[in-house]
Amino acid sequence: MDRLRGEPALWLAWLLAFIASLAVLFIGEVLGQTPCSLCWFQRAFMFPLAVLLGLGLWWRDTSVARYGVVLALAGAAVAVWHLAFYAGLIPERIQPCAATGPSCTDANQLILGVPIPALAVLSFLAIAALCALSRKTVPA
Repeated sequence: MDRLRGEPALWLAWLLAFIASLAVLFIGEVLGQTPCSLCWFQRAFMFPLAVLLGLGLWWRDTSVARYGVVLALAGAAVAVWHLAFYAGLIPERIQPCAATGPSCTDANQLILGVPIPALAVLSFLAIAALCALSRKTVPA
């Protein structure tokens, strides 16, 4: 577990944010699934995470991880809201998706049987944890 501290943890956080950003771009631009409004809000947190963490690594500024934790937790909050909607815990009257847009509850929201909102929650929480771990120094 000590190897997942410091800069290696930050690299993993960046890699996860980068892959998640590419994945949602693929879903939206290549597969043609227009994202719902909650997906857009999640993107508003994931895309800057990839850029922010990447720049921190480029400049060898690991203190950028503190901002990564905040962005990731905010994104996780939106993703939890989206997952609650997906699971039917939120009443239909406050449905965030447009009437002509994609449904947050259809089979197109599954990747390997896991709902996209659940993958977003896991991604954001993993990024937050990795950023927090990167702030810990490796014992000598």
